[in-house]
Amino acid sequence: MPRLPRDIAPTAPPRAAEPQANVGEVAYLRVTKVNDIGAFLDWGRPKDLLLPFGEQRFRPDEGKRVLVMIYVDDRMRPVASMRLDRFLRDEAEGLAAGDRVSLTIADLTDLGAKAVVDNRFWGLLYQDDIARPLRRGDRVEGYVRRVRDDGRLDLSLLPPGEARLDLVGEKVLAELAASDGFLPLGDKSPAAAIKTRLGVSKNAFKQAIGRLYKQRRIVIEDDGIRLIEE
Repeated sequence: MPRLPRDIAPTAPPRAAEPQANVGEVAYLRVTKVNDIGAFLDWGRPKDLLLPFGEQRFRPDEGKRVLVMIYVDDRMRPVASMRLDRFLRDEAEGLAAGDRVSLTIADLTDLGAKAVVDNRFWGLLYQDDIARPLRRGDRVEGYVRRVRDDGRLDLSLLPPGEARLDLVGEKVLAELAASDGFLPLGDKSPAAAIKTRLGVSKNAFKQAIGRLYKQRRIVIEDDGIRLIEE
């Protein structure tokens, strides 16, 4: 490999452009600089976004990402805040079971994933309703599974009712087609095995295969399910 002249230093590859974030959104932004004013975040615009010291929950490190709300301060400047509870409510209004919503994943726990719903409310995705690996900051489409008596939201990544069964059924058929028409999964299979193979809960799987059986698209055998060739 040829050597570079001593007065020419190798240059780092250009940084990938960040997607543009907007005022009123919760976003997972990379810290570009920390100084005596505060931290500065890349929000996909020419000028970085200020995260003032007073809006920090902890001192962020350059190069790391932080989850923030973007808002306009009393000086009419767009700024960021890590103090999300100031902007988001636990009690949701204007939403009902089955509504499609935009989710931003905030935290992952043993119970599931705490998510920001439509940049306005807090909601919870239970572990059984998480059909694929999620990370903090991920933006995904979801659905309101239930509005609890206290107004808090239970969420799902799958649509409700018939649409949910159609989606899970399509996953089952696709996996059958990719597995020579047979899957060693059935009513008695462990929930973990079903989730690992298909990314859905055992209850959703059982409902979907029952529907596919009635549609005469699969046969349910003692050791699994088999695709009926058309």
